[in-house]
Amino acid sequence: MLVLSDIPSELSTVLIAMLPISELRGAIPYALGCGMSWQQAYFWAVLGNFIPVIPLLLFLEPISSFLGSRYLICQRFFQWLFARTRRRGQVVERYEALGLIIFVAIPLPVTGAWTGTVAAFLFGVRFRYSLPAVLLGILLAGTVVTLASLGVIGLWTAQ
Repeated sequence: MLVLSDIPSELSTVLIAMLPISELRGAIPYALGCGMSWQQAYFWAVLGNFIPVIPLLLFLEPISSFLGSRYLICQRFFQWLFARTRRRGQVVERYEALGLIIFVAIPLPVTGAWTGTVAAFLFGVRFRYSLPAVLLGILLAGTVVTLASLGVIGLWTAQ
């Protein structure tokens, strides 16, 4: 069985960052724990988090329509996902691309690049605006998570 310790830490950081649950919030602390510099951890995590963005922005609508029309379980999943994103994505609905940056940049559960791309699709943010907005949100979230992982934010707020 393949485990993360068998994979170079750069690649495992990218893979962790690509996952919809962990994204940057899991990848950066993992990378720092593997002994990477903060610059390396930031770079590999941001890269990994950005990899799924273009395919999601381009293909979420056709894939959800195709699978939802053919399989009941997929239809239920997409209904649940879209309803949850609509409830949490008011900032995107109201401010579009700027809201998308904010939504992705806040490194909390149910925010991030994956949910941001779903929100961009649901609220009709055009690709040419949503792609740079999600990227900027990823860069900002990576900065916040890196600083928090290094204890910089904790030291700053404790003063």
